[in-house]
Formats: sequence, C-alpha cells, structure tokens
Amino acid sequence: MTSTELIKQLRDETGVSIMQCKKALEEANDDIETAKVALRKISAQVAAKKSDRELGSGTIQAYLHAGNSIMGAVVLACETDFVAKNEEFVALAYDIAMHVAATAPEFISRDDVTEESTAAARELFEKEAQDKPEEMREKIVEGKMNSFLKEKVLLEQPFVKTPDKTIQNLLDEATQKFGERIEISKMSRLCV
Repeated sequence: MTSTELIKQLRDETGVSIMQCKKALEEANDDIETAKVALRKISAQVAAKKSDRELGSGTIQAYLHAGNSIMGAVVLACETDFVAKNEEFVALAYDIAMHVAATAPEFISRDDVTEESTAAARELFEKEAQDKPEEMREKIVEGKMNSFLKEKVLLEQPFVKTPDKTIQNLLDEATQKFGERIEISKMSRLCV
C-alpha cells in the first residue's frame, strides 16, 4: 500500500491531484521517479484533448534580471479568469519569463521557425558535414538541425529551474492541474 507521505511528496513535486498521484505510485510500485514519468505522459494526453478549446484569458508576466540589463516577458493564455488569477498560474508565467530572459529563445514553437532560419542553418551544417562519409551526412545534418531547433524553440528547451522538464512539459502539467488549455501566446526578451 502506498504511503500518504509518498503521495504527498509526489503531489508537492508535480502539483497533480492526490488521486492521480496515488494511482501513478501504485502502478509504479511506489517508485517516485517512474510515477513522475507516468504523470508526464498523462499530462501530455490531457493537454492534447484540450488543444481545441478557446483561450479567453491569461496573464502577462515579466522578469527583470539583476542589474536591470535583461528582461524576459510572456503572455500565458488560459480559458478563464479563474485560472488566470490563480497564484500558481501567475508564478508559472513568471518562471517562464525568467527562462526567456536566461535562454533567449527566438521562437515559441517549431511552427514559428522561419524558412530563412532553417535554410541558413541547414546550409551551414551541410558545409560542416562535407568531409564526412556520404551515407552519414544526412543523419549528421538532421541531428544538428534538431539540436539547433531545440536551442531556438522555447517549448523544446529544458526549463532552467528543472532541466529534466521542457517548457512544453510545464504547460502540459499545468493543463492537467488547472483543467484548462494553457499556451504561451507571446514572448519577448530585451537586453541592453
């Protein structure tokens, strides 16, 4: 039987409901790391089911780095004012703004990446791979393109506070937690 302390620990670390934490721990034989992985998969499924819902509210948060030389800002959208005013939702937006200030992503999602950016990167990577065996070149270029996109695309970046989660993982978990579709609709980074 799963202990209440273990359930509480998982709930504190993930923010997921007590019943889902208990179920995940039972399925994982009380292995908290395996339960976290299971909860992430569930979060992604829940987010996918809510992807067609209309976003009518949200919050704007900005993070100003020490020294006042770098600022990150995001618009985190949700469905209702009830969630938009929730302290944890606002804190999530602030954390993402801090992440934007720290990592300087250029695009929110892969859909936002411009043809010019990918064409220039692909050309550079093809030149770098010219001296490699022909059968390996395409794999090398594709690997470098994926790394390039993960560095430039906000949703694919590892979160600065918790590197084992991506920004997309954070949004999926928040969607599960708040029961609403959550999305980053805008981001900006300013620096001196």
